[in-house]
Amino acid sequence: MPEKFPTINSTLSPNELGQLIQRKYGLTDKTECSIFRLAMNHLYKVHDDENKYVFRVYTHNWRTQLEIEEELRLLILLKEAGRQVAFPIADQSNQFIQEIEAPEGTRLGVLFSYAKGIKTAKFSPQTSFLIGQALAKVHQSTENVELMRMSYNAHNLLKNPVLRTKEFYSKNSGEIEFLEILSAFLTLKMENIDKQKMRYGAVHLDVWFDNLHIDEEKEITFFDFDFCGNGYLCFDISYFLFQLLTTHLNEDEYREKADSFIKGYETVTTISNEEKKFLPYACLAIMTYYISVQCDRFEYWTNIFLNEDHLKRMVGNLKRWMAYHKIEMDNKYF
Repeated sequence: MPEKFPTINSTLSPNELGQLIQRKYGLTDKTECSIFRLAMNHLYKVHDDENKYVFRVYTHNWRTQLEIEEELRLLILLKEAGRQVAFPIADQSNQFIQEIEAPEGTRLGVLFSYAKGIKTAKFSPQTSFLIGQALAKVHQSTENVELMRMSYNAHNLLKNPVLRTKEFYSKNSGEIEFLEILSAFLTLKMENIDKQKMRYGAVHLDVWFDNLHIDEEKEITFFDFDFCGNGYLCFDISYFLFQLLTTHLNEDEYREKADSFIKGYETVTTISNEEKKFLPYACLAIMTYYISVQCDRFEYWTNIFLNEDHLKRMVGNLKRWMAYHKIEMDNKYF
């Protein structure tokens, strides 16, 4: 008899998962479940007649139970404040987190409401204005909120990530050297921030078109708070602007949408001068971190694009952002 072989990342059957969800949440016998996306986490679309949901199955050992509970606590707080977010749904026993015994070990799953609207990178300046407004309202509710999750700082955004990326890309010395120099440069920038003039609290850290839905150019709904943690609120603003630039080769079009986004944000709450000074640098730190996350999660996601050319493209985007903002690193970093 063949022995059972250990696995690191299995794909749960959507049929059986649908039956589990139907049973746990008291859905109708018309419930259908299908694979939506197998990436950092595994996402399933769930249809129950007229109702739509998303069931997220976290990869094994990716997030602890406490980290997920804190993510859900934040989402419930935002929902109760009337902010537009995809929120967790409790089962019939009033539990939000399901434990699923997969071949690799226990995996945790959560059912979320389905965000109204569509996902698109092609939106108007007017929609960009609305995204800014919606994010500012979220920040009004998350300022001074502390999560029992990662607090994003120079150490875990820059120092450790560059070491992990260097280990993964052992041959790409030019790009790694650039990231090392950038890390030292950004660390100094972060250390010299006037913290009293920076709003701090719970941040999403992954706000861009891939994690929001636009409903008829009127309503914005944010989702995927998997990377939420503690940090400067302007991290989210800067990251959105960076992703906007990377998806817009026409810089005049980018500038119009970026200005519109900031105007929308500031109709709700002010961005301090200290925050505005830090905006060009914040996203560079976040992207340095995300490059390392891609390396860390390679065995789970097997990104076919995660190779030497991919690193060059990623670093190329950082350099394009720096050129746009006329950011130059002093000789002392070389």
